[in-house]
Amino acid sequence: MRSFLKKYLPDHETIRRNRWLRPFENTLLHPRLWHLNRRSAAGAVAAGLFCGLIPGPLQMLGAAFCAVFFRVNLPLALLTTLYTNPFTIVPLYLAAYQAGRVIIGDDSGFQAPPMFSATDFVGFTQAMQAWMLSVAEPLGIGLIALASSLALAGYLLTKAAWRIYLLAAWRRRRR
Repeated sequence: MRSFLKKYLPDHETIRRNRWLRPFENTLLHPRLWHLNRRSAAGAVAAGLFCGLIPGPLQMLGAAFCAVFFRVNLPLALLTTLYTNPFTIVPLYLAAYQAGRVIIGDDSGFQAPPMFSATDFVGFTQAMQAWMLSVAEPLGIGLIALASSLALAGYLLTKAAWRIYLLAAWRRRRR
């Protein structure tokens, strides 16, 4: 498993050669950020899954900060954020919204956004703002809950998969 992951993940020499990342070299070249073991892989998967639901293009930046803070594998944390993409982001955000509604006890059902009106642009803008504010609370709470549960599940599943792989390798070696 380690050799499979190492084949696709960049090494720390790539960081050393990058002139834009050179000011952060001391932080980014910490050995624990590049070491791949059960603890660092599980933490990196958890960080990537949690940060994958951050809105916009800040997902990888968030995963990098988490990897540096928790000293887990940096490339794997960045790679794991890619589970959110244009095909999966809408269903994930809808699931987060529904989870948030359940958590706060909102029984009102989903309200569709207002229809665009070129003749009453100011009214449309006000209606859109009101709709966005009504969706914000359940979506925000749901995103935190979904990200936390995905991170916990990813952490535990990575630890379990690594353990199963090690047990199988020990059995093969014993034979």
